[in-house]
Amino acid sequence: MSYLGPDFDPPQPRRSRRAPLTVALAALVPGALLGWLVYQSADRPGDAGRPDKAAGAPSASSSGSSAPSPAFPGGDDRKPRSTATTSARAASGPLKGKVVVIDPGHNPGNVQHTAEINRPVDIGTNRKECDTTGTSTNAGYTEARFTLDVSHRLRTLLEKEGATVKLTHDGDAPPWGPCVDERARIGNTAHADAAISIHADGSAQGDRGFHVILPGSVHAGAADTRPILGASNDLGERVAGSFVRDTGSAPANYVGDGTGLVTRTDLGGLNLSTVPKVFIECGNMRDSKDAALLTSGAWRQKAAQGISDGIVSFLSR
Repeated sequence: MSYLGPDFDPPQPRRSRRAPLTVALAALVPGALLGWLVYQSADRPGDAGRPDKAAGAPSASSSGSSAPSPAFPGGDDRKPRSTATTSARAASGPLKGKVVVIDPGHNPGNVQHTAEINRPVDIGTNRKECDTTGTSTNAGYTEARFTLDVSHRLRTLLEKEGATVKLTHDGDAPPWGPCVDERARIGNTAHADAAISIHADGSAQGDRGFHVILPGSVHAGAADTRPILGASNDLGERVAGSFVRDTGSAPANYVGDGTGLVTRTDLGGLNLSTVPKVFIECGNMRDSKDAALLTSGAWRQKAAQGISDGIVSFLSR
């Protein structure tokens, strides 16, 4: 997910380290120290700034990720033909009766629909472009491909736990987007018990690790995140903790002050959500070491497992 564009403006200046979240993360993963030590042993340049990831895959004039506005005012004929895919009948399991919405960041078809994804939509606090193309590794593996792959793996894992799973898109349906506001609406309409948006970052070489983005307090226009803040924070902390444990990856060394948790108020997908929701940046596609992980099918399975375990923990609490 880029830090430029509709849903991905540069994060606010670093806040002071949040001890409660750090403690919560540590408490969730008492066994993560080994993975952290292994990670620390690798060459890791210090904080080298956070340039946007638009230098990766071809992108529209700016970057972000959202869907056509909820009502599609004026019968806009550029809207995607469909907005979500739903899993087959859920199996029995601990999550039977629970609904999870997975939002694969961006869409492989966005590069053919730059006019559509550049259309501004209302995110509550202001207007931003509908969606963006996302970033890519230096070798050309795109974020859109990565997010779909992890989302499919995650869907399989959650269905085995008994959950009903909905995807905001499945790569070809719709053929672009959806816009950021529509991605939020899909989760809201499904009355999801949990929603998560899957991304990978496009920061500088040497910027490594994952981070989970939590909704900040927003009460403006169509956005009111206050009812979901507590549950979303809980979801995010659990996902971050299990992600460390299952992947061996460390929290990002360039945002979040080492907690793996970042709060933002500029993302339409979070601002407009009425259900518990977080984003996860699984790693930095522009760093060679992180890219080696992100392009590995075995590691992507671990990433999906880490996200799944966090969601299961949240929904079983």
